[in-house]
Amino acid sequence: MLSSRKLLSKKKPEKKLLLFLKKKAGRNSAGRLTVRHRGGGAKRLYRVIDFGQEKLNVKGKVLALEYDPNRTAFIALISYEDNDKRYILSPVGLKENDEIICSDKAEIEIGNRMKLENIPPGTGVYNIELEPGRGGKIVRSAGTSSQILVHEGRYSHLKMPSGEIRKIFKDCFASVGQVSNPKKRFENLKKAGRRRLKGWRPTVRGTAMNPIDHPHGGGSGRSPIGMKHPKTPWGKPALGVKTRRKKWTDKLIIKGRKRKR
Repeated sequence: MLSSRKLLSKKKPEKKLLLFLKKKAGRNSAGRLTVRHRGGGAKRLYRVIDFGQEKLNVKGKVLALEYDPNRTAFIALISYEDNDKRYILSPVGLKENDEIICSDKAEIEIGNRMKLENIPPGTGVYNIELEPGRGGKIVRSAGTSSQILVHEGRYSHLKMPSGEIRKIFKDCFASVGQVSNPKKRFENLKKAGRRRLKGWRPTVRGTAMNPIDHPHGGGSGRSPIGMKHPKTPWGKPALGVKTRRKKWTDKLIIKGRKRKR
């Protein structure tokens, strides 16, 4: 299982597949802070990932399994028969020198990519398209996979990692397997310095602030927040408030996700 960095290649990243992205430190184009507690961190280059794997019916060979500082999953460097090299998300069980292919219909093997309608029910898939030809959009984080339940009409019914059951067009592509690095969820950073290297700045509790700085602030000693529901620094309801806006994909949800207690 690809769950330890000891199994990763020691080679340097493929130079042609690297990009430099300017750091934003949580600020938008106007310079306003829109995401708090971000900034600093170690320098890192972005790896260009081929989420769509548009090379149909062209076999690819795994040259290396690599760490990606920009995502929780590991990535695999693929060399295709036409000598083109690309990065893809690596699934659990993929090894160096393995062969993969993206086709309308292919063998049900780890790493192969094909249309949902050609994958039998009960199979685990990841990096799934929501619209045909737009590339994988969902189920891409470490250790995740979605299970195909049934094919019906124009749609396939899939059970998401959250427990949600939704319909997805049968001619959308998906990769067979489970995203690599499943033990990521158990990772312990051990010290504050590692979190700073990841680009996170210190987070201060609202109750430790003054009343002018946060709605929870003020009081003597360890005081409660003094209100019925918690609020953000700007006075809006927080923690447990529904923030999802209505999306066109909502109509495809058969069963909502499981709520955490």
